[in-house]
Amino acid sequence: MSDIDTMAMLEKRRIEAAILKHVYATLKASHGVDVAQSTIAEAVRRSATDEAAEMAAKVGRKTSLQTFIERQEPWMRGGALEREVVEESATRYRYNVTRCKYAEMYRAMGLGEIGHLLSCQRDRTFCEGYDPRIKLKRTQTIMQGASHCDFDYTFKEEGGSGA
Repeated sequence: MSDIDTMAMLEKRRIEAAILKHVYATLKASHGVDVAQSTIAEAVRRSATDEAAEMAAKVGRKTSLQTFIERQEPWMRGGALEREVVEESATRYRYNVTRCKYAEMYRAMGLGEIGHLLSCQRDRTFCEGYDPRIKLKRTQTIMQGASHCDFDYTFKEEGGSGA
């Protein structure tokens, strides 16, 4: 296993953000805020999809909500997220993040303006890339000023209606 495989996700995101900070500033100066933000958003979505595919491959593509839950540790490592689990079953996983060191880190790096693009928007894309039967509903994030992030994952088995 390589160092990158054992690294806490918070540290990976810090390294990525340090690079993307300069890309964002360059794009913002040359093409404006809208282009800079949409470019960063698209790049992060693509990265999330690739990362999700790698994680799915590690379970032999035998993905489920349970295998997704079992692989959350790198995101939590080092106390990166403090959370309260509300519900956990084979078809639903709900929790509230009450402290997010990702948000704290992005703000400290001067990236509060795009922190939601660097992490929060990644969550939905990641679960879709891991297993399209997993859907995320979230109505608020700490990064965008809420008191907590409300994660609500649902899992729907395919089939049941012929198309």
